[in-house]
Amino acid sequence: MEKPATKLLVVDDDPALRQLLADYLNKQGYDTLLAPDATDLEARIARYSPALLVLDRMLPGGDGADACRRLRERGEDLPVILLTARDETVDRIIGLEAGADDYLGKPFDPRELLARIEAVLRRKSGPSALTKDAPVAFGPFVFDPKARTLHRGTEQVRLTGGEFNLLEALLRNAGKPLSRERLLALARDDEAGERNDRAIDIAILRLRRAIEDDPKQPKWIQTVWGIGYRFAPLTSNGDAASATPPHS
Repeated sequence: MEKPATKLLVVDDDPALRQLLADYLNKQGYDTLLAPDATDLEARIARYSPALLVLDRMLPGGDGADACRRLRERGEDLPVILLTARDETVDRIIGLEAGADDYLGKPFDPRELLARIEAVLRRKSGPSALTKDAPVAFGPFVFDPKARTLHRGTEQVRLTGGEFNLLEALLRNAGKPLSRERLLALARDDEAGERNDRAIDIAILRLRRAIEDDPKQPKWIQTVWGIGYRFAPLTSNGDAASATPPHS
């Protein structure tokens, strides 16, 4: 089966530039989604799960740097490249302080944007708990994404399809806080029907009962207040890293 194209979300109020970038990036093998402003930006990210956001600094009704800052405050670690008509040092600093991964002044050659996109994606594709379909061990558990099984020693832990997808999403992003909206997008379960924030919370509770020694004091699936949840960072021997999250 052919691997799906990497999704990019381009937010710019210039329709000609949006289309030019979409045509160019699609020819380079990307699946480029377009938006004219930052309205419902979080909802778009949750729905489409892009790998990277290209965000114009000067947008109708708002500043792209402010939109980027809000994403970061909510725990969204999606890579962001800011575009701007300005190319002065102070504006680059504002963009980077807002949490952008890179910054590109207009006008620019689409080939330079492509190079920056690929460089940011390479930096962000560091090691995760799951490497392709290889099993991963944490504590006494072995999670096998290919076989879709979770074992504690020789005993298989029974999970629903949605719970399995949720645990896989958490493990693939170990150490990263994920909002409920992001988890909804990452842990889609077509057989489960409509899901919502409450469904994520219930699935988290069930997962904690399955893998935690004390679900009320979770070691693995940690609550990040005001954001959502994260799976504890893993050490090389499959234990939880010693770093303490903002809240358990």
